[in-house]
Amino acid sequence: MSDNCLFCKIMSGQIPTTKVYEDEKVVGIKDINPLAAKHFLFIHKEHTANFSQMMEIDPQQALDILKAIKKYVAESKMEEEGFRIVTNQGHFGGQTVAHTHFHLLGGAPLGPFGEQGK
Repeated sequence: MSDNCLFCKIMSGQIPTTKVYEDEKVVGIKDINPLAAKHFLFIHKEHTANFSQMMEIDPQQALDILKAIKKYVAESKMEEEGFRIVTNQGHFGGQTVAHTHFHLLGGAPLGPFGEQGK
């Protein structure tokens, strides 16, 4: 847990949020700035700053998150509709919070993958 981390503050209850999923290791929340009809963040309760650090320290965390997403999409019917999973790292990758998290997007057709911003 990091004292200055937005997501750690959410995990500790200091900042309210809308949870869509929780187990002993992972929390799923609604994104406050959604980029899709359904946009959720899945966050491990153990703090790591980014995907590379997570994979160095404890790669099991990535599996914990992906298993949580799998369970959520099955229960919410997103599995049938289709969805996208994204994690960002670093400034050029679009990471805005230094706590590893995965975006789950869906609920409507998504645009082409890999387009560069202009």
